[in-house]
Amino acid sequence: MPANRSTIRRRGVAALAALPLLALAACGYGSEAKDDSSAKIAAGAEKIDGLDSVKIGYFGNLTHATALVGNQKGFFQKELGATKADYRIFNAGPSEIEALNSGSIDIGWIGPSPSINGYTKSDGKNLRIIGGSASGGVKLVVDPKKIKSLKDVKGKRIATPQLGNTQDVAFLNWAAEQGWKVDAESGKGDVSVVRTDNKVTPDAYKSGSIDGAWVPEPTASKLVAEGGKVLLDESSLWPDKKFVITNIIVSQKFLKEHPKAVEAVLKASVETNKWINANPDEAKAAANKQLGSDSGKELPADVLDPAWKSIQITDDPLAATLNTEAQHAVKAGLLDDPKLDGIYDLTLLNKVLAAEGRPAVGDAGLSAK
Repeated sequence: MPANRSTIRRRGVAALAALPLLALAACGYGSEAKDDSSAKIAAGAEKIDGLDSVKIGYFGNLTHATALVGNQKGFFQKELGATKADYRIFNAGPSEIEALNSGSIDIGWIGPSPSINGYTKSDGKNLRIIGGSASGGVKLVVDPKKIKSLKDVKGKRIATPQLGNTQDVAFLNWAAEQGWKVDAESGKGDVSVVRTDNKVTPDAYKSGSIDGAWVPEPTASKLVAEGGKVLLDESSLWPDKKFVITNIIVSQKFLKEHPKAVEAVLKASVETNKWINANPDEAKAAANKQLGSDSGKELPADVLDPAWKSIQITDDPLAATLNTEAQHAVKAGLLDDPKLDGIYDLTLLNKVLAAEGRPAVGDAGLSAK
């Protein structure tokens, strides 16, 4: 018998908390980035807030381009002076949130759903969103032999990266808007949702075990390179074609104790984003080089080029869209109606932007008081 809504919500949240750590290292959270960037600590540089290091987490995918490029080109190390920028690479949001909670990282680039889950599960005590990073870069890619139109998705097997992750919630919401019934926990219904790690999704597609996938870049472009067709770009579903896919979070404890270090990282993020948007081809190459360093393999041009074009780099956290994504999770039965008041603290970001003569970004009324 199908689980009721409250059971789905409890089990879904429990599943989110219990998901395995997919990238383990000696510290227990994430893998450490190789130190081959151009960043070197300048002679005579001073430590910020007396810190030996700031531990920065991000995912090894192109939607975390700010962190990839900022690492590769040395923007973060430059702003941190003699305080080392110490990087950790993750494959899943829950493991990065756990690392933030444990102090294994201080600041991280992460998607909206794990940010929301991490904030609500701690009763608003563990993190703050302090800036934006990327919009877009998510697509529904299908086997054109099996699916020729959006209505053909019904009855098919569609992969998402993880139960309750940002793309999983988006696909469940889209399916519901088509009038289709899907049990959020099991993924069974008018369309079958197959939770599949992005690393293995292309092989699952090639084997025919899935008919398509709602996934971020570069996984979407990897599927296209295997013969898949982009049936829907998620950006087409949002006002102005913008929605948050990656934002910056920080431990509330670290923010309170080391605001100068947080401001330095935000300044570096803003500088990195400015450089990316002014030098897209060089930035694409830098991001790919860092991906190669982190994972051991760079992306081929037929994957890299279309993936890069679909991602917008921004300092704006697009707070209103995060609130909408939270409501999508509620409708899917994966989340109680969340209290997001206080999830943002954009004070330091807006200070950095003001110093450059740029307008402040908004928090959709969800700022810490």
